[in-house]
Amino acid sequence: MAPPPMATVEPLPLFRDIPVSDRQNLFMRKLQICCFQFDFSDTLKSAREKEIKRQTLLELVDLIQSGSGKIMERCQEEMIKMIGVNIFRCLPPASHENTGQVATDPEEDEGYLEPSWPHLQIVYELLLRYVVSSDTDTKVAKRFIDHSFVLKLLDLFDSEDHREREFLKTILHRIYGKFMVHRPFIRKAINNIFFRFIYETERHSGIGELLEILGSIINGFALPMKEEHKLFLVRALIPLHKPKPVGVYHQQLSYCIIQFVEKDYKLADTVIRGLLKYWPLTNCQKELLFLGELEEVLEATQSAEFQRCVVPLFRQIARCLNSPHFQVTYKGLSFHYVILGL
Repeated sequence: MAPPPMATVEPLPLFRDIPVSDRQNLFMRKLQICCFQFDFSDTLKSAREKEIKRQTLLELVDLIQSGSGKIMERCQEEMIKMIGVNIFRCLPPASHENTGQVATDPEEDEGYLEPSWPHLQIVYELLLRYVVSSDTDTKVAKRFIDHSFVLKLLDLFDSEDHREREFLKTILHRIYGKFMVHRPFIRKAINNIFFRFIYETERHSGIGELLEILGSIINGFALPMKEEHKLFLVRALIPLHKPKPVGVYHQQLSYCIIQFVEKDYKLADTVIRGLLKYWPLTNCQKELLFLGELEEVLEATQSAEFQRCVVPLFRQIARCLNSPHFQVTYKGLSFHYVILGL
């Protein structure tokens, strides 16, 4: 049975200081402490209670990491609920929405730092340790880390705090690797995030991190490649070249694209034509990114696939040679080395 709710935050004994038979009950009481919410905009407010919660969270992390005691299913369920209470929240408005100013270039945005990070970081660490622990039975854990939980995790990728996105990236990647039942759902959910970003908002803080996860996933695709994966390339990855802030995540996007071509060279024609379709007309810096990616794609392209798209490709290179931007022109001239190697 769950212990009665706690009205105040008071220190509890350490696990090692009580009998083994009482530890599950103490575990539940410590979870209650960790569910208390505090105002982190004022560092002096509830300082004692905040420190008690922080120390309690650290003790829970140590317990999960050490694997020193088997945790009952009920306790696991309550722990995941506690994690949700702490991390699932309404994210603050983006900086340009908060001030009413015109949105700035994401590459020039000053990084936002979550005030509650001293606690939030430990909660994420606890979730990560639980997911990767060899003591965690996926058949049991999938009842708590379900589709709803995964969707809420994905919503948090829009956090402007880069530290939070890094933790989320690691955790989601581990969930994808451990919970095979969730894999198609995770791919579809990421796909939907990309669609909203491309066709509706063009504002999302975590596109680069999501692409990093996908880069690893694509690397593990079996051959021959499923039609579902090819459609993902055509409908989501290639159109990601369209949004204005592509420079923020282009390195990760380019890696995913090259992975597809290296796994199935027949996709080279599709990728090259896709790049040409979204080729920037007035942004020279963006054009340099496209030229660099096109060069990598051509290096992984077979002669037969090159012949299929040679005419529109040479037309675009010719336009680059006539560019008023000297770097674009110089980059276009260097393509004859790549083409001669095909």
